Amino acid sequence: MDVTLHLAQDPAADALLGRSPLAALVGMLLDQQVPMEWAFKGPQTIAGRLGTADLDAHEIAAMDPEAFAALLSEKPAVHRYPGSMAKRVQQLCQYLVGHYDGDAEAVWRGVSDGAELLKRLQALPGFGKQKAQIFLALLGKQLGVTPEGWREAAGTYGEQHSFRSVADITGPESLAKVRAHKQEMKAAAKAAKATAR
Repeated sequence: MDVTLHLAQDPAADALLGRSPLAALVGMLLDQQVPMEWAFKGPQTIAGRLGTADLDAHEIAAMDPEAFAALLSEKPAVHRYPGSMAKRVQQLCQYLVGHYDGDAEAVWRGVSDGAELLKRLQALPGFGKQKAQIFLALLGKQLGVTPEGWREAAGTYGEQHSFRSVADITGPESLAKVRAHKQEMKAAAKAAKATAR
């Protein structure tokens, strides 16, 4: 895996995401309750604080939980909730070590169909159905992982030119479209909530 992604809108952070399957998974895990760019810059920040050029699932899985939480909490914090996200990142790495010998790419390498890939992604700690579908769409649209039925398994996120998620971000223009879509969805949910009262 060595592609150019534009999710962090930062060349060094995006380069890491494009070459490291683990960094891409960690970025996706962090992508909640913070701006997308902040989430996807997280893997590079973690690698830098560990003093490495890349992330290693074995190393993170084996770290003392308090030390790892402190690492994510250093200013600027990796996430709005650095303590709970440190725990989640470690759980993800521990799962990868236990099920895939720490090889994040093995989650999707050689998978025969989209449904199986979705199942594997949903089994990852911190990956619910929506997050798994978005990551599956990112794999298909930008990382060349296209097992049979991947678009169907990714649901609406697999649609071409949908601008619904990080899977559709290829630069500042598409980032703006995805952000506008998310704001529309939030406004619609808020309106539905208000009328339900």
